[in-house]
Amino acid sequence: MKKGVTVFITLALLAAFCVPVVAQPSNRAVETIVVDKFDNTGDTEWTWNIQTSAFIDSDNGYPKMDYFDGQPNSLKILNTDPNAQPKVLGVKTSYKRKGENWFEVYPEKDGKPYEIPLQGTVTQIDFWVWGANYLYFIDLLVRDADGRVYTLPAGNLAFNGWRNLIITVPTYLRQHSRLRSGPKTMTFVGFRVRTDPDEYVDDFNIFFDQLKYTTNTLSSVFDGYELMNIEFGDSSSKGSSGSGSSSKVTQDGK
Repeated sequence: MKKGVTVFITLALLAAFCVPVVAQPSNRAVETIVVDKFDNTGDTEWTWNIQTSAFIDSDNGYPKMDYFDGQPNSLKILNTDPNAQPKVLGVKTSYKRKGENWFEVYPEKDGKPYEIPLQGTVTQIDFWVWGANYLYFIDLLVRDADGRVYTLPAGNLAFNGWRNLIITVPTYLRQHSRLRSGPKTMTFVGFRVRTDPDEYVDDFNIFFDQLKYTTNTLSSVFDGYELMNIEFGDSSSKGSSGSGSSSKVTQDGK
């Protein structure tokens, strides 16, 4: 009996180690992809725009958004081009009254909102933000592969200067559609900043730099992945439909 058990365990171990490598996507294929450095060099498909809640002081030209020279100190060491002129994206707001005010900074393409595709299976998203020590709250907006927009809280802005905010992407977000024709990736929708109802709402500044994410780019690759998007076209070769040539064959006895 012991000998039979030993043989069974040995065979089970051999089967486990003989699984084809292609069927085991690597969990170590992790990359960090920079979405936007906010350098305003025109090398992205999108630009940035802003929308706000109702009580923005539009009479005095708010909200205001522009690019400014600057960079967090921690990123300066990464500069390899001595002629580079790093910039940051800045927003200034002022509201007419306290309350639940908000604004969103979002990518735009051809004059319309544009959602940035995030490759692979994203584990975290991070960005640099300059806080003015107001008790405001900042969130990231993402759309999953089922079409639902999720709010990912990134914390508050009650600090001075630059800070790198890191958001872990929940595992319950569906990042790839189970359908061949469904969305292939999760998308980045934008930033949302919300005011605390009791906080001051005038003279608020915020700046953004280097939005990036960490992802496993091979997580959705499987044996036969290249056939996912194959096109059949207008082929003249068609299969039998049951009432055509097949019924004739039956009648002729051939």
